[in-house]
Amino acid sequence: MLLLGTALALAACASNDDPDLPTLSAATPGTLQSCTDLATKATSANTTIASSTLVAAGALTVTGVTTPMPEHCLVKGEMNRRTSAVDGKSYAIGFEMRLPTAWNGRYFYQANGGIDGSVVTATGPTSGGAPVSNALQMGFAVLSSDAGHSGPPWWGLDPQARLDYGYQAVGSLTPMAKNLIKVAYGKAPDRSYFGGCSNGGRHAMIAAARYSDQYDGILAGAPGFHLPKAATAQLWKVQQYASIASGTVTTGADAGQPDITTAVTPAEFKLLGERIVAKCDALDGATDGIVTDIKACQGAFNIKTDVATCSGARDGTCLTDAQKTVLGNIFAGAKNSKGESTYSNFYYDPGVAGSNYAAWHYGNSTALDPGAVAFIFTTPPSTQAAFLATTGLKYGLAFNMDTDYPKIFATDAVYKESPWSYMTPPNETDLSALKNRGAKLLVYHGAADPIFSAADTTRWYDALQTANKGSAAAFARYFMVPGMNHCSGGPATDQFDMLTNLVNWVEKAQVPDQVIAKVRGTGANVVNTELPSSWSATRSRPLCAYPTVARYKGSGDLENAANFSCQ
Repeated sequence: MLLLGTALALAACASNDDPDLPTLSAATPGTLQSCTDLATKATSANTTIASSTLVAAGALTVTGVTTPMPEHCLVKGEMNRRTSAVDGKSYAIGFEMRLPTAWNGRYFYQANGGIDGSVVTATGPTSGGAPVSNALQMGFAVLSSDAGHSGPPWWGLDPQARLDYGYQAVGSLTPMAKNLIKVAYGKAPDRSYFGGCSNGGRHAMIAAARYSDQYDGILAGAPGFHLPKAATAQLWKVQQYASIASGTVTTGADAGQPDITTAVTPAEFKLLGERIVAKCDALDGATDGIVTDIKACQGAFNIKTDVATCSGARDGTCLTDAQKTVLGNIFAGAKNSKGESTYSNFYYDPGVAGSNYAAWHYGNSTALDPGAVAFIFTTPPSTQAAFLATTGLKYGLAFNMDTDYPKIFATDAVYKESPWSYMTPPNETDLSALKNRGAKLLVYHGAADPIFSAADTTRWYDALQTANKGSAAAFARYFMVPGMNHCSGGPATDQFDMLTNLVNWVEKAQVPDQVIAKVRGTGANVVNTELPSSWSATRSRPLCAYPTVARYKGSGDLENAANFSCQ
């Protein structure tokens, strides 16, 4: 089957950048030999298989996207059932695996987003917005898990649940999954892949550092590998927006508190995006509404002088001095009272106008991040009673960057590993084990990600290059997606297939210098309603391996990726 990444063509070198690194052999196909009897045949320590059923080929709908799926075996089970000595509750690592009858010889660990907590359908997204295919359809055996917990974030009261979420669930699930595959097909997977976006991208970055002996190709999207810092930065943003809120909450438990959604309106975010385009669009040689030279834009754009200052009422055509100051602070990154940075800066990018941007800054910052910080990223965690006595907004407003932020690095007699330790790679620039065995890492990140900073990922990749004396591209490549918000969305070419490119790099030594991406215009499987009306519904662009950027060749249709090159 032709996939997006292959059907649109991929520019790739014929051989690996470093001939001294091994090239791993290609996977060979297999056929499902066992399914309904796997509960008795595929035994692993501390593992219970609740069901294994054969699913006929047919359409499967996941998060609003319907895709035809091959016949496959659906296995559901759990590992490491236990009762916590701390909160007295029962825990287990829940999972499901989908094993196609016609197997391509590969295994895909589907790392999920948010704080996990549920076993989502194991299809193996290939990345980008509403992918046109997935790992299961491509013939992979796919695993999905809840990472060892369920329900609201008070599971963070249990020390082992914290560790499972951080990294240990992957360590438990991986050998179990490979054993089950061996029983089901009569052989173990030839090649193993790991991928996810957001927290799934964090899982992937940790797998690259901790489990490189188990995975041959790792795909990290919008990697929140500094998640505790990013979550506390969200609370700091609440305080920034509250300082310029023009209204108050009128109902409910937050009545009388600043209504942070009034700080910068959708029209004002749209204005900011338009002014970034006006200043930076032509830097890549094409006036097309996409800012591909993101780094150059950071030096060119100045929010103080490039956006009109309001002299009267706010009407969407200007920003007040106070708004410019707060937005400037937010793009510069969270800080404590001493002015010390606690998380990365963010890029000025036209995607600031995306609805996803405001949702993370206004909604998730008070609905999701307070609970995650209070129970998962703080030592000791909050009590449930104390947390339920307040609201997410009030928790964010009261969070102290001087005294509360340091708790992400703390330990005590019960919580012996700090949130920072279990949530982040142990040494994020030492990927020598992955490199030396021929495994590969692909990272992609939306330039306008409002929660996990693409600038933070850029800084990591620069450090990785330094640690490898400039040769990191031989085993790790990083792609920024101009205009894209968190994992997808925004005014962007956000539909692309990184997984096929990763497999080709691992097994065929085809180095991905660029990946072709498309918009989700009219006729797409899920239409992106935030695309500018002036763009073609089939616009395509090359996503370029950092530090190169897509530049217009000087002639040809601006809607066609063929007229751009990575320079």
